[in-house]
Amino acid sequence: MYKNFLKRLIDVTVATVVLLLLSPLFISVMIVLYIANSGSPFFVQVRPGKNEKLFKILKFKTMNDKRNVHGELLPDLQRLTPIGIFVRKTSLDELPQLLNVIKGDMSLIGPRPLLPQYLPFYSEAEKLRHSVRPGITGWAQVNGRNLTEWPVRLMEDVFYIKNLSFSLDIRIVITTIKNVLSAKDIVVDPTSLMEPLDVERKNKRVNLFEREHWISEGQVNLNANNL
Repeated sequence: MYKNFLKRLIDVTVATVVLLLLSPLFISVMIVLYIANSGSPFFVQVRPGKNEKLFKILKFKTMNDKRNVHGELLPDLQRLTPIGIFVRKTSLDELPQLLNVIKGDMSLIGPRPLLPQYLPFYSEAEKLRHSVRPGITGWAQVNGRNLTEWPVRLMEDVFYIKNLSFSLDIRIVITTIKNVLSAKDIVVDPTSLMEPLDVERKNKRVNLFEREHWISEGQVNLNANNL
C-alpha cells in the first residue's frame, strides 16, 4: 500500500508544503542566479524516469554559457560561478525538482535520474532502478553520493527498489538532511572523480556477470540499520 499509494500522496503533500515554505528562498536564488548567469536561472535536461519514460528535470543553473573563440562551451569548472558553487555545495540546485515531484515525474526518495545515453549500458539487474519514480535523494546518495563507483552506486539503487518501505524512506530523509547540513560527500565537479557511465563501460568493457555480483561480494552496503 505504501509503495503504490501512500508514497505518492506523501510526495505531493510534502513537496507542496516545502515549496511554499521555501518560496522566499526559491525566488531569491532564482534572482541571484539570473544575474550571475546573465540569463536563465534554470537548467533543464531530459532524463529517463519510471519505465524509462523521458521527462525534463529542472534544476537551478550553476554555470554560465561562456564559450571559447571557436564558439564551444568552456569546461564546466571554468563556467561555474561563485554563487553556483555555493548553490551546489548547499544542494539548493535540487530545489526546483520539487516541481517535478508535484508534476509526477519524480519522487522525493528514489534512484537519481541519470542520462538517457546510459540506458543501453545497464545490466538486467540494474534496469530495476527504472521500475519506480526517480528521486531527489536516495539510498545511493546517502551512501557515498558521487564518491561511489558506478557498479556499487547502481546496485545500491537496486537494493532500494527491493527493500522500499516507509521506514527506509524516513531514514534516507534524516540522513540526507544531516549530509546537507554537514556538506558530506558533496562534490562540486563530479566529472573530476570518474568517467560518465557510458564512457567507462565502453572503455573497460566490464563483464555483466561480474557487475551483478557486486552485492554478493560485499561491496554494497546492504544494511539499512546502519543509517
